[in-house]
Amino acid sequence: MASLALAITLWHPLPAEAKPSLPKFDAADFSTPKANPYLPLKPGPERRFEGVNRRTGQRESFVLRIVGPGPTILGVATTTQLDEAYVGKWLVERTLDYFAADAEGNVWYFGEDVVNFRYDKTGKLVGKDNHSAWRAGVNGAKPGITMPAATSPGLSLFQEHAPAEGAMDWFEIAARDLSIEGPAGTFSGVLKVYESSTAEPGLREFKYYAPGIGLIRADEELSRRLDSPEIVVELQR
Repeated sequence: MASLALAITLWHPLPAEAKPSLPKFDAADFSTPKANPYLPLKPGPERRFEGVNRRTGQRESFVLRIVGPGPTILGVATTTQLDEAYVGKWLVERTLDYFAADAEGNVWYFGEDVVNFRYDKTGKLVGKDNHSAWRAGVNGAKPGITMPAATSPGLSLFQEHAPAEGAMDWFEIAARDLSIEGPAGTFSGVLKVYESSTAEPGLREFKYYAPGIGLIRADEELSRRLDSPEIVVELQR
């Protein structure tokens, strides 16, 4: 596991019941977008993340890549990120995420198209579904902020707000100015973010973002004490 050094800004424990805010959306705020260093939206090569699940012993991985323009949603031109998740050699989820930055540098999340793949014990594909797919403006869904421009510890916002689809992820800024060492090198100025869901409160993870790069690590399936992740996936060289 990568070493982790905390800087001067530390995080307080989460309350028993978080109360994230739903950010106020206005399409006019996106006329002159400003880049966010922690979530760049420029097309580029894929980034691969890998780790071994402590419970199952299986290697899990996913790849991220900004692929270019996405659909216009609620009057805002979005950018598409491709996210493919694997367990062993099997593709288990393919997602197209739709993001856009506003004039302050907040990166908003406008929805996702999802294909989930199911296999039998022999590895034969036995089914697909679109569980958790959603679009802002459809079935009452509203966009959220997935990476804020202001990164003060304690800030808590919905990343997505689609109750009909069970997509209710939220984040809280946990710490900033961290230094992390991993397979891809040593990163400074790292932002640590806690993520969960009001629809599935058992989902608990920390994500780490490096300026100019984006996501570099995720500690997934945390305990109730927010420690002992079942899997740590890290950006590979």
